[in-house]
Parts: sequence; C-alpha cells; structure tokens
Amino acid sequence: MSEKLTMDLTMSEEIKSELLNNEELKNKVISALKQIYDPEIPVNIVDLGLIYDIQVSETGAVEIQMTLTSPGCPVAETFPQTVQDKVLSVDTVSGVKVELVWEPVWTKDRMSEVAKLELNMF
Repeated sequence: MSEKLTMDLTMSEEIKSELLNNEELKNKVISALKQIYDPEIPVNIVDLGLIYDIQVSETGAVEIQMTLTSPGCPVAETFPQTVQDKVLSVDTVSGVKVELVWEPVWTKDRMSEVAKLELNMF
C-alpha cells in the first residue's frame, strides 16, 4: 500500500512539473509575441488584444487563436506566418499552429491598460 502511495505522489509531482513546464513555455511564447507589433498601431499584438488563446502541449506544440483589428487588415494573409515564425524561434517549441479567427470580433475593449496608455485612450 505504501508503494502505491509513493507512486501516486511521484506521478503527482511529475504532473506538477509538466504543468509548470507548460506554463513556463507559454510565458516564453507570450514574451516572443510581445515582440510583434501591429504595422498600423504602435502596440504589440498581445497588449493590443489580438491573441485570443494559447495552448501548449506536453510535447511543446503550440496552438494559437488570434484575430486582427479588422478583416480588411492589409497584413491578414502574412501576419499568421509572422506569428508562427516568431513562436517557432522559442526554445523547446516543437511546432506551431496559428488559427486566424473573426469571432468574437476584436474591439478596443480587448486592449490592455498598457496599450490604452500608449495610445492615450483614457
């Protein structure tokens, strides 16, 4: 019985470590994404609120859902590749899938306080 308890505790520690590694990798991905700026607005795409979701698997695969400020954005066809390339440059990322979504529609409300300050939107 104590062997089972030890194994359960070990597995629990492994799961915790894996979750921490995923969270660390997610933070590295976010830092990389903060280096990408919207070509028309001098704010990075994270603070601008263009990144809707980031999922990181235990194998280092990253899935990102993002949007643009409008469907007619001039970089609509190239920006997802820019995001993919930047995230692939992060150590331990094994692959990246970027999905461009239009729902929910992006609004200024998605912007961080930092972005609003940079753009004098208060």
